[in-house]
Amino acid sequence: MATASAQSLRKLYEEDETAWLEIMADLIARKQFSAIDYRNLSEYLTDMAKRDRREVRSRLIVLLRHLLKWHHQSEMHSTSWQNTVRHQRFELGMLLESKTLRNYAEEILADAYEEARKQAADETGLKVSRFPKECSWTIDDLLSDD
Repeated sequence: MATASAQSLRKLYEEDETAWLEIMADLIARKQFSAIDYRNLSEYLTDMAKRDRREVRSRLIVLLRHLLKWHHQSEMHSTSWQNTVRHQRFELGMLLESKTLRNYAEEILADAYEEARKQAADETGLKVSRFPKECSWTIDDLLSDD
């Protein structure tokens, strides 16, 4: 690949990421490995992995927070809470089809629970000590409709 083409790929990465991705996919499909923009491809893939992990963590915290509120403020149950739990279960379940992300979710469950516990206390006005200190749910429990 000529230097100009490599430079134009780097510029395209900054200006139109989707077009750049399509070109990278096409180059890989045609086994034109020498033409690949490796530096940006590596950065992009690393960023995607980080984004996926952030999304797992975020959805896990939201789900845990709503389950804590559901169990500790039964008088406040709403269809909104129920819909949030259902939606987070669905989205988290889709993400955790990846074994790597499932392992990550299991690894961070205790930390995510602690954050959810604090957020639930802030939202409900209850003392954080009202919520169990340890998470009693497994990932399978959290994804179950029960």
